[in-house]
Amino acid sequence: MVRKASEVAIQRDGSFKPVITRQEILFRFYDPRGSFASLDNVLFYYLSFTQCPARMTDSAVLVHETLDQVQEPRQAWAYNAGQRRVRRAPSLAYDLPIPASDGLRTADDTDMFNGSPDRYEWTLMGKREVYIPYNNYRISSPDIAYRQLLQVGHINPAYTRHELHRVWVVEGRLKPTARHVYSRRTLYLDEDSWQAAIVDQYDGRGQLWRVSMAYLKNYYELPTTWSALDVFHDLQARRYHVQNLENQAPGTSDFSLPVPGANAFKPAALRRTGFR
Repeated sequence: MVRKASEVAIQRDGSFKPVITRQEILFRFYDPRGSFASLDNVLFYYLSFTQCPARMTDSAVLVHETLDQVQEPRQAWAYNAGQRRVRRAPSLAYDLPIPASDGLRTADDTDMFNGSPDRYEWTLMGKREVYIPYNNYRISSPDIAYRQLLQVGHINPAYTRHELHRVWVVEGRLKPTARHVYSRRTLYLDEDSWQAAIVDQYDGRGQLWRVSMAYLKNYYELPTTWSALDVFHDLQARRYHVQNLENQAPGTSDFSLPVPGANAFKPAALRRTGFR
């Protein structure tokens, strides 16, 4: 998949500055010719080039996302355009703040939950009916400017859609021996697609701190149900972060492009593509 998208941190007064990236993702498990064994513990490759703002232009990040991250942590490399060097990135996991989010999202907040689950004790709490974001086609419309969509405190509900769905509720409580900024997380997984639609995150005092929402829609060309937009609310800071904005981007998600080989996702390739 190739997409050009923006992410923004919306401040209390509603101001924001987009960070624009071009992303290439190779989902290895989607290859019908592959097998579990052929994955070799690599779930997907992710390559991102920053195009805006100017201070971040031409920087890039390469990630090899491992399936069992207890056995083998994800591997990441960063390309610095100013130094023209590729360096191994530090541990990109758990509660490491994501720079482009202005501190509003941790590494394992990505995609609602991301990475190793080993720092939490997980409990299946059962099934219930919840209004979750669903069939959100309008939210990515090029007819909607970011100023219309991004309001103070939350995105404009006029462009969103919620439906009453059955969800599985999964709760994670931080292990006594583990460290993380979230003491508890509650995930609401859509029964039909198994996508996490809403996640509640609690601080060290047990107070609700952040709420993440994935605005799901059907990608009929694949087919799959996936997020059109991810929104991460910090209730205490009264700010929020939005990921994968495409409304004002020249190109949107394209699943039809030829799949590149694994060599396109090696650190050496990151150095070469950094000059384009």
